[in-house]
Amino acid sequence: MSLVLPARARSSAAFVLAGVLWGTGGLAGSLLGRLAGLHPLAVADYRLLVGGAVATVLAKGAFPRTPEAAKRILVVGGLFALFQASYFAAVALSSVSVATMTTIGAAPVMVTLLGARKPRGWTLVSVVGTLAGLALLQWSPGEAISFGGLGFALLAAAGFATLTLVTAKPVEGLDPLATTAFGCLTGGLLLLPVASWSGMAIPLHADVLAVVCYLGAIPTAVAYAAYLRGLADAHPVLGALSAVLEPLTAAVLSAALLGERLSVTAWCGAAVLVGALAVGYWRPEPR
Repeated sequence: MSLVLPARARSSAAFVLAGVLWGTGGLAGSLLGRLAGLHPLAVADYRLLVGGAVATVLAKGAFPRTPEAAKRILVVGGLFALFQASYFAAVALSSVSVATMTTIGAAPVMVTLLGARKPRGWTLVSVVGTLAGLALLQWSPGEAISFGGLGFALLAAAGFATLTLVTAKPVEGLDPLATTAFGCLTGGLLLLPVASWSGMAIPLHADVLAVVCYLGAIPTAVAYAAYLRGLADAHPVLGALSAVLEPLTAAVLSAALLGERLSVTAWCGAAVLVGALAVGYWRPEPR
């Protein structure tokens, strides 16, 4: 007897999977930067190019065959490149915590404001709770704010929010895996001139190559395919909220694997985040 999950449960599971895998990508990208001596932009470009290549293999040559599908791929690729470049510019001009909190916190708000159908009820409760939890998790009292970094973080949030709203509308003949594959490849090629300027040579060592493959395959190809799959049956705001699982997962993994200590405030933020997401995913609005 086979168990068929309702669309609500499938989309929620896809969002959770995407957010958790994105969280492992932060550690993998940081490790790759240290092992290979790469600039963050080069790490981001390797992520897109390798992720696109892996997803293309998994998609088994499902090339876009219509003008609408080709146009969607170009838009998705451009948004991937914009999001990655803007985020790392924000990190360079401010800090990881400020860039992450601003980007991931602003994205669901932008989706809420720009979406054609406004969220209601439990979704709004989830948005407010998620923002509060994210602020507690990433709280850094006394940290200086760079307006340049803040601007690039908001630009990255706008890129992610637009990606969410655009891909929530399906295109005939283009499934989530193919969108991920060719969108990542397009974004990686667009980002290549800037990333090459920072240097992209890597030592051909087994550990470096293993991290490159993991970064491209798991938190990129699999995670974005799962995210786009979840958008097929859920409100886009809930999709944008899943991104907050990235810093949550990274914080927990850092504490467990690297010995970093989380403050009481951060643990409270983590608990609020989990509760807020549970509210949204347990009682989501239909797409």
